[in-house]
Amino acid sequence: MEWSARPRGWIEVIAGGMFSGKTEALITRLRRALIARQTVQAFKPRLDDRYEANFIVSHSRLRIETQVVESAEDILECLRPETQVVGIDEGQFLGAGLVSVCHQLAQEGRRVIVAALDLDYRGEPFEPIPHLLAMAEYVSKPQAICVVCGHPANFSQRLIADERRVVVGAEGLYEARCRRCFVPYPVRPSEAVTWETTKDS
Repeated sequence: MEWSARPRGWIEVIAGGMFSGKTEALITRLRRALIARQTVQAFKPRLDDRYEANFIVSHSRLRIETQVVESAEDILECLRPETQVVGIDEGQFLGAGLVSVCHQLAQEGRRVIVAALDLDYRGEPFEPIPHLLAMAEYVSKPQAICVVCGHPANFSQRLIADERRVVVGAEGLYEARCRRCFVPYPVRPSEAVTWETTKDS
């Protein structure tokens, strides 16, 4: 039996709540690929306008140059033939096509690394990430630190009164919460969780 000479591709997903270090982990992996002299391209959705336009930037201010796309399908149009490693930040904003695009890239022998939220502000699965997680060869689920009690946190608590599913923001709009301290939207003043309420319960 002869094995194909085509390079092996795969999908890696870094999924979790806000402030858990997903983007930092993505940048670190892409930088290591560059050190290994691999050809890298990074992409992020136009919707993510929190920091610099042409860079993926972590909350800790690590950064790497990126291309901005409207949808996952745009990645295929921007991809160079020689690219070996594809990094995608904020994958949850790139639409349902993200899954098929990542699958195609991996089938072509590329390493695909996606950082994304797996839950929305209501604590519900953020499509299409659950589907992508099921297809990925490697999954990392970093935890943030709950700002209320200090325990590991996987939920993103929205702090403003807005029922839209997507409200792009960082500190001041969201904070990391554990399962016990997370309050699904809407949050009324009487439901606000503090250190004192968790300590007494």
